[in-house]
Amino acid sequence: MAPRYYALGDSMSIDDYAGGPGLGAASLLADDLGIELMLLARDGATSDDVLRRQLGQVGDRPALITVTMGGNDLLSAMFESPDKAPAAVEAVAANYDATLTSLAATGARIVVSTVYDPTDGTGDMSRAGLPDVEGGVALLEAINTEIRTAAARHGAAVADLHAAFLGHGAQAGDITLPDSHPANRELWLCGHIEPNAWGAEAIRDGWRAALRR
Repeated sequence: MAPRYYALGDSMSIDDYAGGPGLGAASLLADDLGIELMLLARDGATSDDVLRRQLGQVGDRPALITVTMGGNDLLSAMFESPDKAPAAVEAVAANYDATLTSLAATGARIVVSTVYDPTDGTGDMSRAGLPDVEGGVALLEAINTEIRTAAARHGAAVADLHAAFLGHGAQAGDITLPDSHPANRELWLCGHIEPNAWGAEAIRDGWRAALRR
């Protein structure tokens, strides 16, 4: 059986916003490595979705697994009721721990990803076409701290996409547009929070760097 790569998570991993089949981060990584891709990630998926719907689809003896989750949990909580955001951080931490406990048992190489900030650290969600939420930057950092902690506990590599994407969100251009291939290659987001083609390449590069480390 050919080695398999399972991509779990949300829209950071999929093809849809990067311009179509084969252009998303997971597809690019699989193509680079010459490995069979099992793309389980889904648009809008939360950490609950990964744990309860995607995890059970991981087959025997995968060679590689990438995980992108947490951002949708935080966004949903902040926009529903900001006082629910701390509980969302705790839920992401618990779901990461449970997910990585299961994945570590497969023996695969695992790469988790920090969540990028469409505001480029300013916290001004209006530039992303989204309602402002007080303390959003601190909450995102709390999520990313939990991701790094879970990775260290379970021996997973970390792709620091939060750091990589700084300066390539709202400060680089209009991220509300749906353009998957903007002329400005420093602009990595589209549709408010989604990775365009250049963002997908950056995520792929972040995973490759994590694997080398």
